[in-house]
Amino acid sequence: MRGVLVYIINLLFSLYSLVIVTRVFFELLVGPSHPAMHVLRRLTEPVLAPVRRVIPPIKLVDISPAAVLLLLYVLRVLLVWAISGVLH
Repeated sequence: MRGVLVYIINLLFSLYSLVIVTRVFFELLVGPSHPAMHVLRRLTEPVLAPVRRVIPPIKLVDISPAAVLLLLYVLRVLLVWAISGVLH
């Protein structure tokens, strides 16, 4: 059962990370007016906006996606450790 839960957590975190990376590349390659950007913004903005308030863009570079990806990785590792019994 723990293995299935770890698999689901890894899958969900990986999928959300992929959505964030896709948003970054779409913004660079096709611009903010592309129809897919609306969907990507709706999926990622609730997480990116609070981080952007804490870590504002540096000149014209928004580093909030990188910060969120790092936070997601740390959170995933901690959850997997907790579920696997490493922290017990």
